[in-house]
Amino acid sequence: MKRKLNLKQVADKLAVSTATVSNAFNRPDQLSAKLRERILKESAELGYFGPNLAARSLRSGESGVIGVMLADSISYSFSDPVANQLLQGIAEVLVEQKKQLLLLSSGVNSAEQSSAESLPDGFILYGALQGDAFEHVLRTGKPVVAVDFEFSGTASVNIDNEQGAFAIASHALSKNEHSQIAILGLRLIDSSRVCRLTPEDLTSQSQEISRSRLTGYLRAADDKGISVSADKIWHIPINSPERAEIAAREVLTSTPLPNVLFCMSDVIALAALRVAHELNIAVPAQLQVTGFDDIPEASRSTPALTTVCQQSMEKGRLAARMLLEGNEGEQRILATRLVVRQSCQ
Repeated sequence: MKRKLNLKQVADKLAVSTATVSNAFNRPDQLSAKLRERILKESAELGYFGPNLAARSLRSGESGVIGVMLADSISYSFSDPVANQLLQGIAEVLVEQKKQLLLLSSGVNSAEQSSAESLPDGFILYGALQGDAFEHVLRTGKPVVAVDFEFSGTASVNIDNEQGAFAIASHALSKNEHSQIAILGLRLIDSSRVCRLTPEDLTSQSQEISRSRLTGYLRAADDKGISVSADKIWHIPINSPERAEIAAREVLTSTPLPNVLFCMSDVIALAALRVAHELNIAVPAQLQVTGFDDIPEASRSTPALTTVCQQSMEKGRLAARMLLEGNEGEQRILATRLVVRQSCQ
């Protein structure tokens, strides 16, 4: 491969100072429009497209880049509407502050992306990370804000998942004197298949936020004197419509048929509404369905989905501001909001 020219070599070839070339890329207000246009055009012809970001970072001590470490793969996070809203919120703040965004996944071996991990000035960690990714990021000594999980001494942004689940479950159960409850859970156990829980699964420990939501549902049921056995709770390993439909079909063809269905995400709840329609189960007349998240599709479904708004975009904005402002150790809990629509009035 042909070796790329550096800043000084480009400046020599264009017969200008290194400062002129640097300003053309980084401080356009320092040059006339005509001169800047010439520098950029002739630089491109030489195969030079600006100062090396890593080298500039070494000189200044800052890269202007914020890393977002995802618990899941990058491709999955792009397909997940909640992750999308969070990333949009983060991006809004970074654009305002003229920062760049670097996406990383905890599912990738740290050794394979160590050079990328060394670039950011700080990290936003989204979800319970896989493997040793969390410890690896902490060892960089750079500022960190965790989203959707907590760690002592680390700044974090969360919602009260248990209270949100309790509020929506209490609402649903107030509409039914004789409630038959089923729960479509998300990442409740360490399994890659859709399955019902066992009694032993109910006592297992997990950092996943879904455990807090399950606690909220069960607490609301207990307040109404309703017992929910483990075999009425389904584990879905990933928040995808395909996996959710498998679980929803099992629930809605079981005997006795539940008349209240708590879903730990809107993606799962919307899949349940589709399956109920296919099976000619009337919602909400025969079956009350609730979601969690309040993604845009929740208000557009038929019937529109009763859910919990968890302010995903605002979580992203807040996490980015906390990181940039250096709010180390601050732990913020955002309020959830019950959104009542036709699926569970």
